[in-house]
Amino acid sequence: MKYFCLADSPLGKLTLISNGKSLVELLFGKVLKEGLINNENLEIFKQTKNWLSRYFKGENPNPSELSLELNGSVFRKKVWEMLLKIPYGKTKSYKEISEIVSPNKKLAARAVGLAISKNPIPIIIPCHRVIGSNGKLIGYSGGIEKKIFLLSHENAQLKGEQHEKHKS
Repeated sequence: MKYFCLADSPLGKLTLISNGKSLVELLFGKVLKEGLINNENLEIFKQTKNWLSRYFKGENPNPSELSLELNGSVFRKKVWEMLLKIPYGKTKSYKEISEIVSPNKKLAARAVGLAISKNPIPIIIPCHRVIGSNGKLIGYSGGIEKKIFLLSHENAQLKGEQHEKHKS
């Protein structure tokens, strides 16, 4: 069985999905997948909403506070685990990540980009902290405006990229 609940955020509604114990997905918007049961009372949903509330208030909660279940290939899991190591307010390039996770440098940046695009739990697994090696903001599953918001929220220093600070 899989369960869902909705959470409010400065980015609009978020859909949280759980297997009953762990968070398995976080989706932007009100996304109702077939076969999910609405259950606002699951402990993981309470913990996740608390985590998100603290994050959006400017705190830096640790993702390890939450039970996350990542379903994907060994390579994708390796990339997602690497994302968890990027500090709050800092960024890494796709190239930097690929040099760490893949010995095959030729295909690595593209493979890393694909793995990041399949991140099932954005915000908490901070794929928004990954940028192009030239400092440009490239791609984000929720849209580039959400990436800009999240990086601005964290006061991330971006080389060569201008963006307006959001109003808290």
